[in-house]
Amino acid sequence: MEEAGFWDDPEKATALTKELSTLKEDMDKFKRLETSFEDIKVLLEMGYEEEDPDMVKEIEREADEFVASYDSLYLKTLLSGEFDANNAILKLNAGAGGTESCDFNQMLYRMYSRWAERHGFTMEVIDYLDGDEAGIKSITFEVKGENAYGYLKSERGVHRLVRISPFNAAGKRQTSFVSCDVMPDIEEDLDIEIKDEDIRIDTYRSSGAGGQHINKTSSAIRITHFPTGIVVQCQNERSQHMNKDKAMQMLKAKLYLLKQKENEEYLSDIRGEISENGFGSQIRSYVLQPYMMVKDHRTQAETSNAQGVLDGDIDLFINAYLKSVSLGNGKNKGE
Repeated sequence: MEEAGFWDDPEKATALTKELSTLKEDMDKFKRLETSFEDIKVLLEMGYEEEDPDMVKEIEREADEFVASYDSLYLKTLLSGEFDANNAILKLNAGAGGTESCDFNQMLYRMYSRWAERHGFTMEVIDYLDGDEAGIKSITFEVKGENAYGYLKSERGVHRLVRISPFNAAGKRQTSFVSCDVMPDIEEDLDIEIKDEDIRIDTYRSSGAGGQHINKTSSAIRITHFPTGIVVQCQNERSQHMNKDKAMQMLKAKLYLLKQKENEEYLSDIRGEISENGFGSQIRSYVLQPYMMVKDHRTQAETSNAQGVLDGDIDLFINAYLKSVSLGNGKNKGE
């Protein structure tokens, strides 16, 4: 009877079907890895026997594909956190650096957009505030897809850009900062009590770049939670009521995480604003002048292909972070 009752629940049935499908895909990938490994062994034996140098390139290609597939499957085994499989909500705030930081903020938003596109994820803007002169002052967006939070939780912290600013008439090198807050999108109704006297709900007009998301009515919602200082905002839904529901969902998710991990380290985990958005607190540096280098200060992973990183190629840093955390070495300065 209990089993029948379970399948009578469409949401649970859908979740289980999705989980079974994912497990089947992972098993198929593992079997393909086994086959690929055996094929490489055969190619190596043939290469030795025939002493054919032309086979070296084929073996290298097969080996590279094997390593890439193995790393991808291995990383999925590291995503075992309670909310790793959930969608991710990111909030980017321009920090020290004025207009330059707002421009850097827009660069990071583009970077995450490109990364999401590469991995087959979709994105939806939840809240948006233009910079005074250029760029984005603040933006909250959701990345939707399997394990989105598991991968993107590595991005939480302060990001630092060093370059010759196009907004500096003197052509001097300038440093700017953007803080990135990441939280899982917890869809289920959480048993979190929020007292009316503990929050303030403000309404304001929606806004967006190029006239997008603009609404002449004050339908956007901002909720401030006094005991924790958490602030959540939403303006992308069609009505004030829907924006309020989404904002409350985000607030409950943050409070739920606080309740689960009531210590200062986890508090800073979900509240990027605890880390100073400026010098000395960055998790990653993007240096475009006087040389090209992107370096993660937690894992020491680095690359000189700065443009590739800003175009969305951040898997190097995500993978290094996940592996470091799995070994107990992860120290997120932004947490």
